[in-house]
Amino acid sequence: MEFGTGIALLVDPARVVSLLLGAESSGAVTPVARCFGIGLLALGVACWPRHHPVASDSPAFRAMLVYNAGIALYLGWLGAGAHVGGVLLWPAVALHAAVAFLLVRAARGARTLS
Repeated sequence: MEFGTGIALLVDPARVVSLLLGAESSGAVTPVARCFGIGLLALGVACWPRHHPVASDSPAFRAMLVYNAGIALYLGWLGAGAHVGGVLLWPAVALHAAVAFLLVRAARGARTLS
């Protein structure tokens, strides 16, 4: 359910907000709903079953990687492609990109040690 709702929020956030809340979305609702969709995708990934998990591929690890990479990409697109954003947009992009990078680096290090 979370994965499907996350996809729906990314594809058509106005419709999902309208169906859930019975109200029309405006202004910042669409970007915020898409960020929420990325969070729900990460939750769906965390709940996805794995048969032979690697230590660095735990559900929490996968969710954090999907969330941070997804948010960094989306917020970066908002700033560069859609030309919107406040004073904290680019620091947020940098922070989430750094966390995603560190997670990938930790996973590579853990696989090398295994």
